[in-house]
Amino acid sequence: MRPYLSFLSALSENNHKEWMDANKKWYQETRAEFLEDVSVILKQLSEVEPELSAFKPKDCVFRQNRDIRFSANKDPYKTNFGAYFSPKGKKSEGPGYYVQVQPGNSFFAGGIWMPMAETLKKIRKEIDYSGAELERIEADPEFKKLFSGIEGDKLKTSPRDYEVDHPHIEYLRLKSFTVSHPIAEKDVNSGNFINLALDGFRKMKPFNDFLAKAIEDVEDGSGIL
Repeated sequence: MRPYLSFLSALSENNHKEWMDANKKWYQETRAEFLEDVSVILKQLSEVEPELSAFKPKDCVFRQNRDIRFSANKDPYKTNFGAYFSPKGKKSEGPGYYVQVQPGNSFFAGGIWMPMAETLKKIRKEIDYSGAELERIEADPEFKKLFSGIEGDKLKTSPRDYEVDHPHIEYLRLKSFTVSHPIAEKDVNSGNFINLALDGFRKMKPFNDFLAKAIEDVEDGSGIL
């Protein structure tokens, strides 16, 4: 049994430094096990994304501390464990694969969330030219088994330079390009979430490839040419 949900449930009820200090050993043991599971995901995902072989599990796992400088929520710690796998690195503008374990909110996902303006412009340009390819990806039966569709906040109208009757206007209106699928708590506890996430990552790879092709000349993390 994985310890993630029991630890994270306790943390959510005691989200302060004094509790974390008193339970440091529990946290370290739980995080170490998550890193081991991330190592398994990273190794197998590297078979379809070879660039990931250059990374270590700690390069993919997010810090537990929250950045509370500009947040009304002053809880110091995240109440989930999350890992992001991107061939260009965790902070790149490129597409990637994400897995999260959290009581009541475990899932795997992929794509690009809220890209910078230049990156978004390039994605829309690719959709303008090759939107039919994105439609085929979304319509693939194996893809549809896992994902309800390409998700993201949308503009209320068409973006600049595109007509409202564009054949791919619904894609062009998106401000993020992501897909996701929930993970049941029993699969988190048993460790089966690893296999579920890997299967989902393989099925979303054509989607990520489409996004990567669109922005291949954007520098990592810069959002500019």
